Amino acid sequence: MSEHDVVIVGGGAAGLSAALVLGRARRRVAIVDAGEPRNAPARHMQGFLSRDGMPPAELLAAGRAEVTRYGVELVAGTVDRIEPGFAVQLGGGRMLAARRVLVATGLRDEIPDIPGLRQRWARTVLHCPYCHGYEVRDRPLGVIASAEHALLVCQWSPDVVYLPHTSTVSDEDRARLTARGVRIVEGEVARIADGEAQMADGTTVDRQAFFVRPRFVPTSNLLSDLGAAVDAGGWAVVDSTGRTSVPGVWAAGNAVDPRAQVITAAGQGSAAAIAINNDLVNDDIAQALTVLGPDPEPTF
Repeated sequence: MSEHDVVIVGGGAAGLSAALVLGRARRRVAIVDAGEPRNAPARHMQGFLSRDGMPPAELLAAGRAEVTRYGVELVAGTVDRIEPGFAVQLGGGRMLAARRVLVATGLRDEIPDIPGLRQRWARTVLHCPYCHGYEVRDRPLGVIASAEHALLVCQWSPDVVYLPHTSTVSDEDRARLTARGVRIVEGEVARIADGEAQMADGTTVDRQAFFVRPRFVPTSNLLSDLGAAVDAGGWAVVDSTGRTSVPGVWAAGNAVDPRAQVITAAGQGSAAAIAINNDLVNDDIAQALTVLGPDPEPTF
C-alpha cells in the first residue's frame, strides 16, 4: 500500500492548486483523477486572471506539469471508497494510505431532456453568463426554463427571449421580464437545432445561442459515505478552509461549492492545502512528543 501525507481525489483546478501548495511544502502527495473534467466540452475558459481565454485542457496540462516538479504523484483512475484511517481504494484495486484526504471531485450538470441540447452543450447552449456571456454579447439569445437566468442574461444582450418550456411563469416574473424587455414564448421546447428552438406546436424561435441553468449534482458520494455533515441541498458543510465535519477530510471546488468558477476553485484548493499542512505539522509535533516522552532531556 502506497503511503502519502495527502491523497487528493480529483485533478481539476482545486485539486491541482492544493497539490502545488502541498508539494512545495514537501509533503508526499498523490492526485487520483479520472481525466473527465466538467468543462471538457468548452473551447475556452474565461474570468481567470492571466489565463482568460485559455482552453481548459491547457490549464490542466500546465498544472500537472507544475505539480510533478515537486514530486506529486499523478494517478489515473477513480476512487471507489475511502475507509476511515485513511485507506483510499482505487477502481483498479490499488490502495493508497493517507494521513489526510482532500476531495475535489467536482459536480455534474443535469439539464432538461430536450433533444439537441446536450449535443450543443458549451458551444451554442451555455450555462454561465459570467463564463460565456461576453462571447455572445448583443446577439439574439434564448433562455430556457429559468426566469432568473433570463433576467441576468439581459446584462449581455438587449435581445433576449425567455422559453419557460414546462415551467409556469408567475405574474411577478412576467412583470419583471417585461420590464427588462424580455419576450416570453410559452410552450414546450421540442428540440434545439443550430440557430433555433423548435417548439412543440411547430413554430420556431430563432436564436444564436441559448442559456440553461443546470441542476448541480455532486459527482461522487465519497463525502457523504464518510459521514460528512451536509446542508439542506445535500452539499457537504465545510469551514473557510474546506474542512469537513470528518476529522482529516477536506473538500474544495465544485465538490462542495456548486457556484465556484475555475479561479474560485483554485483558490479554495490553495486554502485547503495550507490548512491541511498546518494540521499535519501539529500532528508531526504530537508524534514527536510521544516518542520523546513527557520529560525529554534538554539538548545543548
